[in-house]
Amino acid sequence: MRTRLASTGDAEAIRTIYNVEVTTENTTFDLVPRTESEQRAWMERHQGAHPAVVAVAEPGSTAGLLGQAGEVVLGFGSLSPYRTRPAYSTSVEDSVYVDRAHRRGGIGRAVLTELVTLAGTHGFHTVVARIVGGNDGSIALHQACGFEIVGIEREIGRKHGRWLDVVELQLML
Repeated sequence: MRTRLASTGDAEAIRTIYNVEVTTENTTFDLVPRTESEQRAWMERHQGAHPAVVAVAEPGSTAGLLGQAGEVVLGFGSLSPYRTRPAYSTSVEDSVYVDRAHRRGGIGRAVLTELVTLAGTHGFHTVVARIVGGNDGSIALHQACGFEIVGIEREIGRKHGRWLDVVELQLML
């Protein structure tokens, strides 16, 4: 397994992994699956200073979603602007998703580590993670990578008939 910058050839695999979370879990607060055109726009936004990365396995090494050059996309992550107002421009928010069939194998850690490295390379000052309450695996992953819990937003979202908290973690670079 290795990580690399995401390419347009990975778009459908990324969209598939993400849409499973949209429709079945609370890990994202999106309520409607992403369309192909929305995925293309997402890919365009996640280049340059706010990149997307994928964790991939060589073709034929494992079952899964095919990306660029037949590689199997195991998971992905991205950096996004933390907020749109200019004073926040030195801060980014990370997102990490791992295909269900490939969880607990270090893929999330590899993706998050690469995102943190890229954030530093691009000159950002801090990385923020906003994780739904109860997603203990993602919270533990971020803490293992040096993030600290800085707050909890109580019942900030509603999905699948439940009020959801968001745990905010931060890593100073």
